[in-house]
Amino acid sequence: MANPALTSHVSDYLKRRARWSPLEIAFWVFAFATIWLFPSKYLILKDTAILALFAMSLDLILGYAGILSLGHAAFFGLAGYFAGLVAKYGYINEPVVALVAAGLVAAALGFVTSFLVLRGSDLTRLMVTLGVSLMLGEVANRYSNITGGADGLQGIDIQPIFGRFRFDLYGHNGYVYCLIVLFVCFVVARRVVYSPFGLSLRSVKGNSLRASAIGIPVKWRLVGIYTFAAGLAGIAGALLTQTTAFCSLDVFSLDRSADLLLVLIIGGTGYLYGGLIGAVIYKFLQDYIANLTPQYWQFWIGLVLVIIVLVGRERMAGWIATGRGTIESLFSGAAARSPKLAAPDGK
Repeated sequence: MANPALTSHVSDYLKRRARWSPLEIAFWVFAFATIWLFPSKYLILKDTAILALFAMSLDLILGYAGILSLGHAAFFGLAGYFAGLVAKYGYINEPVVALVAAGLVAAALGFVTSFLVLRGSDLTRLMVTLGVSLMLGEVANRYSNITGGADGLQGIDIQPIFGRFRFDLYGHNGYVYCLIVLFVCFVVARRVVYSPFGLSLRSVKGNSLRASAIGIPVKWRLVGIYTFAAGLAGIAGALLTQTTAFCSLDVFSLDRSADLLLVLIIGGTGYLYGGLIGAVIYKFLQDYIANLTPQYWQFWIGLVLVIIVLVGRERMAGWIATGRGTIESLFSGAAARSPKLAAPDGK
């Protein structure tokens, strides 16, 4: 029989671990404040939000389950084309419904391919994921009468969100839409990784044999997180199609999957904010360097990655942890010094 005291202790620990820290709250307050702080940056902020969601989906399988992938763009691209086709031919006129449907389609593909991906070693997984992405790209190119082929899927008419908010040329509504979707997906993903399911994933990543020995269904845990991550990647792809009213074969490219790895190298893996912070740094660094030296921006991005490797991820993580601890202590100190309202006498 389970020890009631131990069960209560574990339950309290999980609740404390899942609480939102002041730094997290400040992060999202600032994220939504960018809607008013940077009105001239809506387009790049919109692309950053989509990239952050896409990177977060990869981090769920790489950072939490240890599944390597070079073909995560397969889910991104499939959902992107799905969202474009249902909008173009009027099958689903509401963008939010189409977004959810695209995520489910991508999740279905993730479920089917997960049984192939989970067989073999890391190298096998890399090749299988890459192969799935390349196959879908070739299928989209082959049936150009449906997808538009190399010219891309054109003539997409995205209806206003909830019949009221139309996507504008300046990107305001598109960015707000992407930011809200990113936040909702982040909350769901956060709930998953802080649940017992998420803790079991860490156990599987650390030692799958030991996890299996204590009764964790390793295979189904990996299938579950792979399917969920595929759904989030599909939502990111559908967001790109909906906010640009265009979809091309580029959504299946190896470069798109490789960009995710660069984002996670910069931001770190194994915690959800790694994909978000890495996407912000990568996107704005790319924009700045491309304006500074358009011909050599890839060289400077590569140099930054080399510096990160030379400095060491552990050392940088230590600096980040120190800074986070300092900020949180400042928040705690400010809260402790704030005057408490005294209750009226006789109440």
